[in-house]
Parts: sequence; structure tokens; C-alpha cells
Amino acid sequence: MSLRTVLCYGDSNTWGRDPHSMARLPLESRWPEAMARELGADVRVICEALNGRTTVWEDPIEEHRNGKTYLSPCLLSHHPLDLVVLMLGTNDCKKRFSVSAFDIGRSVGLLLDIIQKSGCGPEGGAPQVLLVSPPPFGQMGDFAEMFEGAEAKCAGLPRYYRAHAEQRGCRFFESGTVVRASDGDGVHLDGADQVKLGRALAPLVREMLR
Repeated sequence: MSLRTVLCYGDSNTWGRDPHSMARLPLESRWPEAMARELGADVRVICEALNGRTTVWEDPIEEHRNGKTYLSPCLLSHHPLDLVVLMLGTNDCKKRFSVSAFDIGRSVGLLLDIIQKSGCGPEGGAPQVLLVSPPPFGQMGDFAEMFEGAEAKCAGLPRYYRAHAEQRGCRFFESGTVVRASDGDGVHLDGADQVKLGRALAPLVREMLR
């Protein structure tokens, strides 16, 4: 098999923020790298992740976090891409954005459309897309006020994500079936769950690349 390229586009849970220290987890403890190890040398995995990234929303407090704004330049920078793994939505659940699970699902749908119309796949086609719903929240401490009401929103995301993925012929994976955010801060995956998520995604990615 020729070298395949996979782009992982996400937020702090793709970047690898440590729920206990707020530093970045070691490379080997981040899910894109764990997935890459499972996939082997024939697959190049690129991590494009930013703390606080939203789907489409401009953050009045943290600038440059709009995932829609950066998505097209990102795809163009790395093309040709065989597959994009998209995992966003956690930050959309912040109280300051006042958006519903339904609207977060629609926002993700816009990102799927951008990827499919990008022409950044092999031979100018569209990359395949694997949409991943964000992990359920854990017990929150300092982030509790910022994410007030987020647990219920996040719980509603998988059904909307699945629907938008199926409408566009994309694949879907519910991360909450294998991991949840650490009670260290209630928002981020710990190293063990990062690795678990990467290993869970690898077989699906491998199947999609055949």
C-alpha cells in the first residue's frame, strides 16, 4: 500500500492537554500518536489541534479558536489527504456560547461540507471523513461554571453527529463508548484514555483506507 495521509482536526483533547497539570501530555500518550502506532509505517498521521477550538463560533475571550475559519487553509496546507478525523464540540458546550446540541450538530455538518467540497483528497477529490463525537464530561472542578449545563448538551451530541455523518456518507464513532473525561478536571482525557481512544479508532481508520 502506498503511503496514506490522515489529518486529525480537533481541540485540546486532540492536542493532548493533561487534566491534572494543564501541560501537554507526552507525544506517546496522545490519541493521534497512539492511532498512528497501530496503523503502522504506511500511514502518516498529522495532528492539527488547538486548545479551545470550537466548530464555528468566535470566542470573545480566547481569540483564533474558530474551527471553521482555519479548516480550509489547514486542508490546503496538507493536501492530498486520504482521510480527515474530525473531533470537535467540547468547547461549543461552554455556557458563553449559549448553543444547543442540535445547533452544535448543524455546525459540525458545515465542517463536513467544507471537507467534502475542499478538493483536498487524492487526485483532487474529497478526503474520506471520520466524525468523532467528543467524550462525555467528568466531574468538573474549576471548569464547572464555564461549562454549566454542558453535560446534558454533550450527551445529546452523538445522535446529531451520527445523523449528519450518515447524510453525507461519512463514518461516525462515538468516543463515549470507550472513554470519558478525567475527573482531574472533568473536560480532558487522561493519558490512558487518550491511548485507548487512539487504539479504538485505528481499526476503523484502517478499514476506511483500504
